[in-house]
Amino acid sequence: MGFIITLILVGLVLIFVEILLVPGVGVAGILGLLCLVGSSVYSFYDMGTTAGLIVTVVNLLLLIGLTIYVLRAKTWKRMSLETNIDSKAVEDAVLSVGDKGKTMTRLAPMGAARFGDNVVEVKALEGMLDPGTPVKVVLIEDNKIYVRPLSEEF
Repeated sequence: MGFIITLILVGLVLIFVEILLVPGVGVAGILGLLCLVGSSVYSFYDMGTTAGLIVTVVNLLLLIGLTIYVLRAKTWKRMSLETNIDSKAVEDAVLSVGDKGKTMTRLAPMGAARFGDNVVEVKALEGMLDPGTPVKVVLIEDNKIYVRPLSEEF
């Protein structure tokens, strides 16, 4: 009887691990089902038809109970990450449209530029810019800073 209970418990744990930790139909799920089927077969063989039917019904009820427990919203809520990111890349308005600076790295099309004492990540509106190119901020949108070379002003 102890072997049958052990098979049932191992089978349920393996199926639980398969559903929550290891996605897909894998080794843990197959082994869990084999343990549950094995407990039923062993109980039919060792203890007779009545005990085998009881163990099979218990296995089915436990499997249905485990499935209901896993599919409940609270189970997934306990396992999900609750942290929200509410910070922004640039908290204070360090730059404004019209500020002038120099590229520190090659803008292909993203790179770094220095505006006064601030080094920020910028994006060239058109083409690639070499390091040391004088640039002007032409657009700030969604914490992205777009620049254009000073020589291209119209």
